[in-house]
Amino acid sequence: MRLATFDRMPQQLEQLAAQLDRLAAFEAGPFPIISLYLNLQPDENGKDRFEPFLRKELTERIRTYATSTPERNSLEADAANIRTYLEHVEPSINGLAVFTCSGADMFEAVPLAAPLDAHRLYISDRPQLYPLARVLDAYPRYVALLADSHSARIFVFAANALEKTHRIENPKVKHHKQGGWSQARYQRHVENYHLQHAKEVADHVAKIARDEKIDKIVLSGDETILPLIRDHFPKDIAERIVDVVRLDAHAGEKDVLQSTIAALREKDAEGDRERVDALLGAYRAGGLATAGVENTMKAFERGQVDELVITARPGALEDDTAAELVRKARQTSAKIRFIEDATLLASAGGVGAFLRFKI
Repeated sequence: MRLATFDRMPQQLEQLAAQLDRLAAFEAGPFPIISLYLNLQPDENGKDRFEPFLRKELTERIRTYATSTPERNSLEADAANIRTYLEHVEPSINGLAVFTCSGADMFEAVPLAAPLDAHRLYISDRPQLYPLARVLDAYPRYVALLADSHSARIFVFAANALEKTHRIENPKVKHHKQGGWSQARYQRHVENYHLQHAKEVADHVAKIARDEKIDKIVLSGDETILPLIRDHFPKDIAERIVDVVRLDAHAGEKDVLQSTIAALREKDAEGDRERVDALLGAYRAGGLATAGVENTMKAFERGQVDELVITARPGALEDDTAAELVRKARQTSAKIRFIEDATLLASAGGVGAFLRFKI
């Protein structure tokens, strides 16, 4: 067996999570904070589309602050810092979040391989973290496996980018034309070879998933080897399989990413309904759940929230409310689950929470 491992980038989700936690705890005092989100995907002519938005929105909002005040001076310095940073952004970046407050000596830029659905600008007393938290939820870390009877490629994707890839290569079994006992012995040899290859692949996937605490796995492979690999997965690894997709064994990295993230999205959408049903059922029965903005805020104040369940659709909640709920979740180490179909949480005002305990 030949095993090769290629690291492409550091574990970006950990970096994003650390930045979210820092921002959730940040206090700017009397100075306003700019939270800027830009979709940096080029248009059909290959040009950036954010400059008109930035020029208009940033200028007009800063103008609402009185001139020659500490707040206005801080914001004007922020605008200059943002424009300077944008001059040096890598072309491969699809999205960008910037949080800045010059008066409090804070500038935090978050370049993203994941796209953002729209440009957004907020000026407030706290960072607006809701869109960035959505990226963490929408583009999790997961393992994708492509396997055939003699080789396998194992990808670790996170935040819409490839973190690392592993390749397993075993020699191909040569075709054998003899019949009789010789053919039977050869067939057993092939079956044993396939079993050994499947075990090596399964063991390697299991090690990656366990060592890196990855709970989502997407598989693709030919009909000969994939059932054997699945049979060799330990129970805890088999339970992490999200879906099986059809991909060419030689599919490129981009095709693998697009197909597997689409499968994750589809399965997440199916799970959203089950999760909301469980939330509302527990709330109605007086169990470990609550629903509605006011109840959820109170649960955060009492340290009860284990998992925040919140709509992922802009407009279903006020921006300030959504931002505050996400901020409180990051500050209290509560999990966050975004629900893509806004109608599922409509009866609860767009938000609810599973609780750690009852009072």
